[in-house]
Amino acid sequence: MINLTEAAQEKIGEFVKDAGEECRGVRIRAAKVGKHTFRYQIHLVKDGDTDEQDSHIDFDGFSVYVDPQSDEWMDGSQVDFLTLESGTGFQIDNPAASPQWDDPLSAKVQQVIDEKVTPVVASHGGWVELDRVDGSTAYVSLGGGCQGCSSASFTLSQGIASVIKEEVPEIEDVVDETDHTAGEQPFYK
Repeated sequence: MINLTEAAQEKIGEFVKDAGEECRGVRIRAAKVGKHTFRYQIHLVKDGDTDEQDSHIDFDGFSVYVDPQSDEWMDGSQVDFLTLESGTGFQIDNPAASPQWDDPLSAKVQQVIDEKVTPVVASHGGWVELDRVDGSTAYVSLGGGCQGCSSASFTLSQGIASVIKEEVPEIEDVVDETDHTAGEQPFYK
């Protein structure tokens, strides 16, 4: 089940009210783009835009509709609406997007990726996932704007690998396992 904070409920309620009488609520969708990387959509739902397989959660004045696959991927997620100096928007905290590692070294690398790498590459439409740590080597996959980018090898060596090796001295090498020729519009195709 997906939970909405009071701020998210208030903002969605405003959107639904502004959309008019035919609007029933919002649909929240998750698209899995990596092993634990998701892209989300939140859009208004009018009469006829729902499916009998959708789960729905009723709130004061609107409902949230979720398709079965998104419901599975987003179980336990919280949707919030934030107002920051940099802007406003929805934030989704999805447990499925937060990998848990049994190995302490992998957990340290994951923390560096989450806190120092992801914010930088996400600003360019990309994402980085830790696939595994084997000895002193971290294996990563790049996606979004990073897959097939002409600067991917530079981003890896001068950005991602440098940060990981500096923050986690046990890591001596970072290997990109991404197939940069795959996808819809890779640079190298």
